[in-house]
Amino acid sequence: MDLATLKAFKPSEYQEAADGYRAVSEMAGSAKDTVDNKVSAGIRNKLEGAAANAALAELAELSKDFHYTQTECGLVSTALNGFASDMAAAKRKLEAAMEDAKAAGCTVGADGSVSFPAGGKEVDGKVPEGDTVSPSTSATDPTSAAIERQAVNMHPNPNFGKAVGFANRIGDALQEAAEADAKWAPKLRALKADDDLKVSDRDWADVKSDQDGVSDAGKKYLDSLPQPPKDGSPRDNASWWKDLSEEQRAAWVSLRPDSVGKLDGLPSAVRDEANRIVLDETRARYQLELDSMPKPPANEWTYIHGGGGWASKVHTDEWMDWYRKYGERYDHLNQSLHGMQAIQGRFDRTGERGLPEAYLLGFSTEGDGRAIIANGNPDTADHQAVYVPGTKADLDGIEGDVNRMVNVWRRADNEADGKTVSTITWLGYDAPDKVVNDAPFEHYAYDGAPAFNRFLDGLEASHTGDTPAHRTVIGHSYGTTLIGAAAETGTLNTDDVVFAGSPGVKVSNAEEMDVPKGHVWNEEAKGDVVPDFGRWGHGGDRFVIPSDQEFGANQMTTGTAGHSGYWNEGSDSLKNQALVVVGKGDNVKLEPPPDYWAHVK
Repeated sequence: MDLATLKAFKPSEYQEAADGYRAVSEMAGSAKDTVDNKVSAGIRNKLEGAAANAALAELAELSKDFHYTQTECGLVSTALNGFASDMAAAKRKLEAAMEDAKAAGCTVGADGSVSFPAGGKEVDGKVPEGDTVSPSTSATDPTSAAIERQAVNMHPNPNFGKAVGFANRIGDALQEAAEADAKWAPKLRALKADDDLKVSDRDWADVKSDQDGVSDAGKKYLDSLPQPPKDGSPRDNASWWKDLSEEQRAAWVSLRPDSVGKLDGLPSAVRDEANRIVLDETRARYQLELDSMPKPPANEWTYIHGGGGWASKVHTDEWMDWYRKYGERYDHLNQSLHGMQAIQGRFDRTGERGLPEAYLLGFSTEGDGRAIIANGNPDTADHQAVYVPGTKADLDGIEGDVNRMVNVWRRADNEADGKTVSTITWLGYDAPDKVVNDAPFEHYAYDGAPAFNRFLDGLEASHTGDTPAHRTVIGHSYGTTLIGAAAETGTLNTDDVVFAGSPGVKVSNAEEMDVPKGHVWNEEAKGDVVPDFGRWGHGGDRFVIPSDQEFGANQMTTGTAGHSGYWNEGSDSLKNQALVVVGKGDNVKLEPPPDYWAHVK
């Protein structure tokens, strides 16, 4: 990098190019949404048959193309802004050094050298003459720096020291610009797609590589932007986002989608965009890793014959060797991919029987996985319902929990009198894996409660309606325990609470649930053993059961049997939940009081 090139550099040209790429990114995102939520949704809602299915398959590929374009152009835009920022900083340093040199009577040459005038006390009747100095590397070489300082101190012309300082500042600016150019050039070259029309797993894996590369090169640029509030509340997060420029928002989404997607209080559309990037990147990387892994041996089982003619079925040595090397990771990859496919499956159902667009408000494959999926935009909904699943809930089994909230949305939408509804599956905690071994422990509930309270507060902070949304929290099984722990340890930001199949909720009565009196509802189906298990099987007086009369909850009819049927279509249980969700608690069908049964008998 030479002086003439840096002087002539115009950051605005690169910023304008960045604006252009950002505009393309936004257009691609808008096109993707149109394909998914209007064109494909319209086909699902109105058409059936082979032709419709073929059209949907082609549209799905087109949507992938648009999403890939959206993501990569966003990265190009951020990279160009980062490069322009680094070069602009170097140029400002150069210009400041040149202005200071001019003010001191020095002249800067085309090669960055600095000529200084005669000056100082006369020596042998002569004023020390001027001369020219060139930039040095003294700033990075302690020995050279020391020699330079000694020369400045010994030189009879005081202008010599000033010129050395100006020259070194110029040299530093040129070096900084050269390093920025060398750093950004390969990153920008890497942001180039394959010359085909198919977005493959390899392409999305490369997106993650590109993202890491731009993020590493752009650390200085990203650090210069307003940072998210440390341990901020959802309202703090919302305020931070609101104050960002469009360029800054785009930079955060393109470089830190995993962080943006987790921030409660941000608009749901923003979190969805960020989390979908993470989802597609993760799915591609996981699939490529799984494809590269040796498959499990076909001969998994063998029999060992013992005395008396008995035989025991055991894993083969070959299979055990494979499992010790690959099994745990192989299972994690498969289970995570199954969950990711289920999430994509929900996206692909938009429009089916009027089902609204989905929003991915949280996603992670860590541990058992996390997923938060909304039917309809909660930011604009008149009624919100947030469902917390219970024991065994994980990413692998997310489809069933998502479908439960699809059923609630359909029934609530029918009861909403034209008002809008958003139903949300919140798998934002580590649920117990086993009923007997894990569910008796309270730490799962208390560990997850703070995140749940933040999420509810975030729904309030991001809501844009003219009036606050009516919010209902629904818990199933151990999910009810988490909801109770959230009310016990914080403030449950909701208007109604619905429990289903609860083993206990950690508070002693309904009045402690942070909702108005009469707004705690409970469902216990015939043959559901979990409430009794909570009452007698693990905890005794530690777990209070909302189906007990003294708890004070409204006991709703269910019309279902067992522990898992509370969301069956056509059931009293589903209808009653929907009525609560849309604020029609007065229409809920309640179980007769206990003394009624005594009268009947």
